Amino acid sequence: MEFKETQPIYLQIADFVCEKIISKTWSVGQRIPAVRELAVLLEVNPNTVMRTYEFLQQKDILYNQRGVGLFVSPDGPKNALEYRRSEFMQKEMPSFFKGLQLLQMDLDDLEPLYKKYKKQNA
Repeated sequence: MEFKETQPIYLQIADFVCEKIISKTWSVGQRIPAVRELAVLLEVNPNTVMRTYEFLQQKDILYNQRGVGLFVSPDGPKNALEYRRSEFMQKEMPSFFKGLQLLQMDLDDLEPLYKKYKKQNA
């Protein structure tokens, strides 16, 4: 995983975990990789992964089964989607809209491109 300098690493890992849940790679009730496992996979400090997991537990995306591990919570997919949408709207959309305005484009210009993208990536 390549990390950006513009966002804390633990939040980028949270995005990665949410993506796995939203895409159904990790399903409700499924045990997710242990802290050390994910740290090795992503080549980060285990404390960073622990911080990510604590953050996602606060958001009710993951839950801890003491002595067993971390699992995707029953509301995990819904909460992960809400979290990612909120982050997208707050962090990425303003820059995107600024670009549209600068280039004198509107949403009608994007619709055929978006439809094409969805068709190719279905």
